[in-house]
Amino acid sequence: MPRQTPLSDIRNIGIIAHVDAGKTTTTERILYYTGRKHTIIDVHETKDLKTSTTTDYMEQEQKRGITIQSAAVSAFWRDKKINVIDTPGHVDFTIEVNRSLRVLDGAVVVFDGVAGVEPQSETNWRLADNYNVPRICYVNKMDRSGANFQRCVSMIRQRLNARPVCIQVPLGSEDNFRGMVDLVEMKAYVWFSDDKDAKWETWEITDDLAQKLNLTVKEDLDNVASIPALRAELVDTALEQDDAAMEAYLESGEEPSADVLRACLRKGTITGAFTPVLCGSSYKNKGVCQVLDAVVDLLPAPTDVEAIKTVDEDGNANGERLSSDDAPFSALAFKVLNDTYGSMTFIRVYSGVLTKGMSILNSTRGKREKIGRMVEMFAKEANPIEEARAGDIIALVSLQETETGDTLCDAAHPVILERMRFPDPVISVSVEPKTKGEQEKFSIALGKMVRADPSLRLETDRETGQTILRGMGELHLEVTLDRMRTEFGVEGNMGKPQVAYRETITKPVEYTYTHKKQTGGSGQFAEVKIIFEPLERGAGFTFKDETVGGSVPREYVPSVGKGLEMQKEDGVLAGYPTVDFSARLVDGKYHDVDSNALTFEIAAKACFREALPKAGPILLEPVMKVEIVTPEDYLGDVIGDVNRRRGTVLGQLERGSNIAVEANVPLNEMFGYIGQLRGMTSGRASYSMEFSHYEPVPRNVTDEIVAGRNKAA
Repeated sequence: MPRQTPLSDIRNIGIIAHVDAGKTTTTERILYYTGRKHTIIDVHETKDLKTSTTTDYMEQEQKRGITIQSAAVSAFWRDKKINVIDTPGHVDFTIEVNRSLRVLDGAVVVFDGVAGVEPQSETNWRLADNYNVPRICYVNKMDRSGANFQRCVSMIRQRLNARPVCIQVPLGSEDNFRGMVDLVEMKAYVWFSDDKDAKWETWEITDDLAQKLNLTVKEDLDNVASIPALRAELVDTALEQDDAAMEAYLESGEEPSADVLRACLRKGTITGAFTPVLCGSSYKNKGVCQVLDAVVDLLPAPTDVEAIKTVDEDGNANGERLSSDDAPFSALAFKVLNDTYGSMTFIRVYSGVLTKGMSILNSTRGKREKIGRMVEMFAKEANPIEEARAGDIIALVSLQETETGDTLCDAAHPVILERMRFPDPVISVSVEPKTKGEQEKFSIALGKMVRADPSLRLETDRETGQTILRGMGELHLEVTLDRMRTEFGVEGNMGKPQVAYRETITKPVEYTYTHKKQTGGSGQFAEVKIIFEPLERGAGFTFKDETVGGSVPREYVPSVGKGLEMQKEDGVLAGYPTVDFSARLVDGKYHDVDSNALTFEIAAKACFREALPKAGPILLEPVMKVEIVTPEDYLGDVIGDVNRRRGTVLGQLERGSNIAVEANVPLNEMFGYIGQLRGMTSGRASYSMEFSHYEPVPRNVTDEIVAGRNKAA
């Protein structure tokens, strides 16, 4: 079957933002204006579970009014196919943004016109930087009280270290938000109704524009007054991308045409030289069509971005795979979802053609997969298809061997595509089925949830036998159990949240351990001399072999490393994993008959256990970056409470009529915080937090934690 949409006419984009900035509302309008939907459902209308927006269709999303998992939809605009992924804004579900950005070619970053750049905006921006995703900014909610376009642009420049270029300027704000000026076309788009079908009027930009729109607020008048300066900045910045166009402009003095400007803006956006900024109000149906135009005009097609890198088994880059139907088939599995259709594996096809019935290779695991049912997803609807081509984002039903991050490819031309990076969990709880008779069903469901979400970890506590579920936050774990109820029909109980502490050492120690055992027949013998040294925070664990003269035979050295790798998971202070240290094997002894791989592994474990108590072991705790947005009346109470929680206030920022307090606070002090914050501020404050770093636990707190662990044991 021939290709239906040319590769150059495809746009794979994500809608990303901080929670509550308006991603899902914007996606709803995109689907309406592209003709994929004939009604608009707003997020606040879904709490009764009788209706849902297209992309927030899960019960948990409807109840909470937030996006929990990314959802894919597709639409056409100006004959271009736009594949849109609506992503969550809550920090607990950053994994969804992470894996979506990995397979997208561009992104629309939505900002709240009042709050501007918020903590999760920063996290998402860094993720987009990591994956080199070109993006455009959309300052939403210009109709809200306190909205300030220029302040938001300034925050994008300062807090994201970006280079924003305004291609629109708002006309009015709050209740008097009337539209925007397009600085490329130099036209004003004006609405006189908030109705979804209201048409905008196109006006010439005249000196009396503010007067005709009855703009009287200083910020609104300043925006109109800034139009000539912002237009000049736009022209200068755009023409930096094209020497010929710049020369023509400098020689003739004539303004470049809108088409020339758009071509230059597109080039600069794709290379990341700058980021275009638009504005609007999705809820009031103003500006979404202009965002769609910008997606088509400025964001890249699969052919415009760098070819996907290929790696060897150790993750080292070794080539690339061009985005083309003619290249051998390759795709990345970026999400596994369990729902009414069974297991669904979402893939981004990077090259070649995939057809129903094909046998392909999972090169990450060395397993074969047979392609049965293929579907194109429209949120929760699965539409069967017969083939997929380069640039497509589809789902495969009931793959047996494939997990998130795996590469699928043509077995005759095997490659492994650049892998995805996942965050480590920071919180854990014990989980168990509500009824003992459902233990097996509960375990199967839990296994499927963990397989679908790489930011979840599952393990068994060796001392208590409890099942431990680790995740990114209380909400993340709570939603996971709730989804098991709705998706698998099994209910569970959750224990008190536990912090994922770590242990490390503060001073070097050299230690020799001799393992000797003689019980008749062949004995056991191995001696190791290891130097343990602290490393900088976040460095992890490194093992080096520095023996000379064969004091430890080469074939036994890996066993020493293996023994240390295993033993470091059970630290010497309180049994938490030990991190940020190095181990150098400098000497040892062996016996021709009594030494083997196992004896050296045992010796390494024992050396660790006996040496580390002498190396100044300390506990590390996860510290969260917290932002609390509060009315000024409660500022003193909020800061005092942060200090009581062993927090460090980093600064304060204006957020419209509120104050945003930024602080670092230990995760252990943040459990149940929302209830106390609401009580302290009469329900008027809110907060968000994300993992920042690990730092040492104070001595008195360490003693409590160690005593608690010993008591539990």
